[in-house]
Amino acid sequence: MFRYLAFVWDSNLADPSAAANELGSQTRQIQVWRQVLSRPGMQVYTRGEKTGINDSLLLHDHRGVILGKLFQRQSLEQAFHPRAKQGNFDQKSSTEILNSGGRALQQQFWGRYIAFFTDKGGAHCVLRDPSGTLPCFHLQRHGVTVVFSWLEDALQVLDAQELPRVNWDALRAQLLHGPQIGKGTALDGVQQVLPGEMLDLSQGRPTLLWDAVHFARSPLYLPFEDAASLLRHTVRSCVQAWAGSYDTLLLRLSGGVDSSIMLSCLAAGSSPADVICLNYHSPGSNSDERHYARLAASRAGRDLLEREREPGFQLERVLQTARMPDPVHYLGWMNSRTDAHLAAAHAAPALFTGAGGDALFFEISSWWPAADYLATRGLDSGFASAALDAARLGRTSVWRAARFALRERLKPDPALRATSGPATAFSTESSAQGVDMELFSHPAQDEAQRLPIGKFTQATALMQPIGYYDPFEQEAAPELVNPLLSQPLVELCLRLPSHLLTRGGQGRALARRAFENDLPASIIRRRSKGGMEEHVKAVLNANINTVRELLLDGELCRRGLLDRSRLQAQLFDRPSTQSASSSQIHALVAVEAWLSRWQP
Repeated sequence: MFRYLAFVWDSNLADPSAAANELGSQTRQIQVWRQVLSRPGMQVYTRGEKTGINDSLLLHDHRGVILGKLFQRQSLEQAFHPRAKQGNFDQKSSTEILNSGGRALQQQFWGRYIAFFTDKGGAHCVLRDPSGTLPCFHLQRHGVTVVFSWLEDALQVLDAQELPRVNWDALRAQLLHGPQIGKGTALDGVQQVLPGEMLDLSQGRPTLLWDAVHFARSPLYLPFEDAASLLRHTVRSCVQAWAGSYDTLLLRLSGGVDSSIMLSCLAAGSSPADVICLNYHSPGSNSDERHYARLAASRAGRDLLEREREPGFQLERVLQTARMPDPVHYLGWMNSRTDAHLAAAHAAPALFTGAGGDALFFEISSWWPAADYLATRGLDSGFASAALDAARLGRTSVWRAARFALRERLKPDPALRATSGPATAFSTESSAQGVDMELFSHPAQDEAQRLPIGKFTQATALMQPIGYYDPFEQEAAPELVNPLLSQPLVELCLRLPSHLLTRGGQGRALARRAFENDLPASIIRRRSKGGMEEHVKAVLNANINTVRELLLDGELCRRGLLDRSRLQAQLFDRPSTQSASSSQIHALVAVEAWLSRWQP
């Protein structure tokens, strides 16, 4: 479990310097920490480093350090040859990175990294890579900025009276509008550095060097076959680059298009890594995809492990997870115990998934691509074809698709860009009072609002980083790797118009065409999408007494943030028959469980 901890302060001031020395001394006494950078006003420590997987790369003359995994790159319009960065940076490369305030790092490299450096003006800075894979949070202690990836590490250097408290405004924002993608967290005083952001820790001044909106605003118009070829090349390059870091890896293979595409890039003979596929299944109409997983594994020449989703998952486990800056929606981690067991049994340090594919390849059943076409190309001869494709995609008539697109072009509907959180069905009048959503939104949100609706949805989905640390298994968990969220691939798909990604009125149309010759035909033609809704309902029903106790007697009802009577009606009927989904109820349980970890 790779983590880092850094202390940054003004070395000209006596009190912060004394506090920093004390923090550094405390950290060095814990033998698992290794000091990788020490300079006036900045100390950086790591633990869990693995050569070639998560390294510490020093800038020349110890002006900074880059933590994680780096690949070199060229622009997408040229041949794309990712090469892993080995060793430290020479003077020329270091100077270029420092003089550009980190821009050269984001433009010439990609991967999973956090950079600490002192810029040409003497300011101490931290830079988070555009994928946002490695978490990056910070808080203040006695004039020292503590920067960390794993909250439990930061809490170890705080006194009991210094522990963060719940930020109720931030939590209300999450309850009403879903997970936020701004700097604030649900803890007072704990903020995050955004993906693609450089933070001047000396002045507290952020600079967004990379954001999804910039690329979504710059369409790349290519013939369909050329776009498919470029997409295939970029996907294969990114997936194979990541796989080259590991001798053995697990690959979560649902049998859907995304995971099957990833597996095709790692077929026997395509990668030196030993790839072991893992499929989870459970009873239900769309919860058992073993047939497709077997086809994909057989085509790729890789072994397949099949496991049932844990039917007896106990929600009491959620009360024992690690303390995190925000509530963790645990549904995606319910199989983590099996993941950890299999990773250990097969000596596989990483678990690859196809996360992000829905937004990346545009699996969104809507007429929005017609609106995107109208917004970027206008009412030209191609609009009729775009409207027809969008009608098929959104399962509506071509006239409705065209009318909606025209209406969206003339008067955009704010409701289409609104999001809702798990408490929407149970919110009270007082729950939304006093919440200024601008405090919790991404700094590029205003620009995103001006994107065509399809690109807005895609870009905002890709702004939200996916969890990296397993809150259940923690140290025992394999490292989570999501190659489809690699920076070069995200940039490409943001630039490809949505009507191109969905040509012919099918979600993932361009991705399907790109890998048509690499996958079984039945997977390429799949219209259905697997899920685990029935498993989620079964877990909820099996734990309904625990859920009732947590929610009805919990802090959210006690503070009037949830309407207890409506919630009670939901929980004393079958959970699937009321207004809220089982997933929403689980999300509220996650919030209550998280709150229980922060009670005095």
